[in-house]
Amino acid sequence: MTGTCLGKQLHAISIFLAAPSGHRFLTEFLEVGGVLTLLEIIGLKQAKESHKVSAVSCLHHIGNAGRQYKELICESYGVRAVAECLAKAKSEDLQDDCRNMLLILAQGNPRFQGQVYKGLIALLPCSSPKAQQMAAYSLRVVQPIVEHANPNIVEPLLNLLKTLHLEVQFEGKRFMLHLIRKLMNYEVMNSLLSGLVALLRPSAEDTKPQQEILDDPDVESMKAPLPVYIQQAAAAKTIGILARDSELIAERLIQLRVVHNLLYAMGNTDYADSQRQASITLEHFCQTVPIVDDHVREAMGDALYELFTETLYIKMNHIQADVLVSNKVNIPKGQLEFPTLAA
Repeated sequence: MTGTCLGKQLHAISIFLAAPSGHRFLTEFLEVGGVLTLLEIIGLKQAKESHKVSAVSCLHHIGNAGRQYKELICESYGVRAVAECLAKAKSEDLQDDCRNMLLILAQGNPRFQGQVYKGLIALLPCSSPKAQQMAAYSLRVVQPIVEHANPNIVEPLLNLLKTLHLEVQFEGKRFMLHLIRKLMNYEVMNSLLSGLVALLRPSAEDTKPQQEILDDPDVESMKAPLPVYIQQAAAAKTIGILARDSELIAERLIQLRVVHNLLYAMGNTDYADSQRQASITLEHFCQTVPIVDDHVREAMGDALYELFTETLYIKMNHIQADVLVSNKVNIPKGQLEFPTLAA
């Protein structure tokens, strides 16, 4: 299974499997253990990635032949094998093929769609940024198919918000946002909202700077932002988008003391994007909910409130930042009133 002719053999087999009248060939291939052989090839460390691409291509043809063939792949532990291959793959072709294979197995396969869903969740905390991005994309497609949300999705999804990898920060976060918005229709909504609000206020342990072994005290260095600060800024932005989507979600966020935590994030002088995103989101709450505006004005004081815009952090001094960090805002549920909800 690692010979020099393996690629040619797999290519030849795929031609027969993909043929419009290839059902007989497909049956013969399955009878001699073809599926197990393909799955073993994609799991071999010593196999070339080009060979794994050919093996996954053969699995595509088998899965596309119908539901019973998808079930056969899944019964042979195919979901696990393909997910592990995606997590370890280096080439983009193999990563794309593995992702597409998981999507094939999730659609029109009610017996095993939950297994594929769990496999994609298991990919979220893996070490490959590309695999994380593809898992988030695939979950956005699979989530409506399974019609329920697994509680285990919350923690790894929120942890992805602190990634330092650029490909996940931009494209991946777009997929994550779509997925989070879909999850607002499921029973994990409260867990997700609580988690997002909590991320606005990182613990002291998480914000403690790491001492690098190679640090030279005589050389001025540019500090990279801490992952928890990237996560804080992403959470503030996501909260703002969710609050604009639904007043019911906005009301729930306020009950979770999001205003208190947004003010805290605005006082983070170590990371400007946290301040900016928190300011934009808090400004939305102030403009749409009068009681929030009153509490924010009281917490800031008139002088600081008059400067309150999304660019406030540029003009803020340390005393004003301390005022924001030490705020005690807590809006009782009975005081909440959204104009359109009330109408």
